[in-house]
Formats: sequence, structure tokens, C-alpha cells
Amino acid sequence: MAGEAWVAVPVAGLWRSPEAPRAVDTPALQDDPDHTGWLAAMDQHPVDHHDSRVGLLDRLDSEVLHGEPVEVREELDGWVRVTCPLQPAGKSLQPYEGWVRRAHLSHDAPQQPQTASPDRLDAKEFVAEARKYLGLGYLWGGLSPAGLDCSGLVHFSARSLGVVVPRDAGDQQLAAEPVDLDQVREGDLYFFAHPGKHVHHVGIVIRPGFMLHAPESGARVVEEDLGEDRLRTLVGAGRITR
Repeated sequence: MAGEAWVAVPVAGLWRSPEAPRAVDTPALQDDPDHTGWLAAMDQHPVDHHDSRVGLLDRLDSEVLHGEPVEVREELDGWVRVTCPLQPAGKSLQPYEGWVRRAHLSHDAPQQPQTASPDRLDAKEFVAEARKYLGLGYLWGGLSPAGLDCSGLVHFSARSLGVVVPRDAGDQQLAAEPVDLDQVREGDLYFFAHPGKHVHHVGIVIRPGFMLHAPESGARVVEEDLGEDRLRTLVGAGRITR
């Protein structure tokens, strides 16, 4: 399998390597993946357990969705290394890269209606889209209505409205128009980092000091005030809306 392919299942994991999945991840790796069963299997364990959702750190980097195009770079024992044009990353916004089960891809292009894509997001539409996922469980690497991480909430909400933004929080900061913290408005993004470290978290501004975000493993998408911990790590804001 080489060249362009498309995701043929509802959601497929984009793994760090073919060796990255754990035994508990088996339902997500089946030819017909059981995403719901996979989440349930992880949720049987305590939040901080190796086999819980938190154990996906450094294993699952993202997800790819049904009909999403990918470029196949390498094949190995039922796995393929792909790049994902709809998930830009890094300073040069090159396609995200990872490993997907070969059975989850097809060379047959999906039949999708052609629609015009806006150049920039409408702030109210963006917030309304993100609010659809209030109460959804956090999933490291998650990029679907079954589970989202913090940057996945931003990326997926924007992409659902036809606008592609970078996949990860740090890259979202680089791509956004910088905004002074005292000038934020609805639909802007708050960015968080520990001193001397890269951005590790992003939230969607609802109003100054109040955001919508996917906090961490074991939590759910929520709207809340910036608490003391968040204020200590708040390093900037950016705008991706008009």
C-alpha cells in the first residue's frame, strides 16, 4: 500500500509506533475497531493506572477520522506509517505523522459533497461548536466526538466548521494572531506553559477569565473560571476567529 489513502473506519488511532499499543488497546486495533469498547476497557482502571486513558501518553499521538486523506510512507507487518495533511504540526506546519493499522485505510476515495471552506472562523459559531462537547471525557490524542484532548477540542471544532488549524496546542499558538490578555474576547484561545517549557494546554475563551476546555485525563470538557493553577501557567492568548 503506497500513495494516497483514506480512513475507512469511523475513528483510527495514530500511534507513535507499531509497538506503542498496550493489550488494553486491542479493541481499537481490530479490523472493525470497537472504539466504545476500547474506552470502556480503559475506564475500568483507576485514572493513574498504566492501562487507563492516562497511559496513552507517548503512545497515541492523535486520531484520524472516516474519509480523512493520508499519505502512506511505509508499511510494516499490518501497519502503515502515514502523514496527515488535515493535521498540520510544527513551525513549518508539515502534516502530522504516525502509524495506523493497514486495515483501517482504503485506496478508494470517499464520495463527499464539495463545499466552500471559510478562510477564518466565526467566533460565535466556533464556541457553539465546541460547546457541543461539554461533558465529554478527556482522551489523550483524542480527535472525535467519543473523546478529545485540549488541542483536539480546538482542532476538531474548527475543522467541523471547515477550517483547518494545527493539531497541537503549541502549534496553535504559533498559528494564532497574538492578543493581549486584557483584550481577549469570545472565541480566542488561552495558552498555558510551565516556566521554561513548551505550551502544554489550550482553552477557548468564553469571556475574559473564563474558558471552555478539556482539562486532563479523568476529567470532562467543561466551562470554568481560570483557577490559581491556570493563572500561574497562563502565558498568552491568540485569535483564530474573525
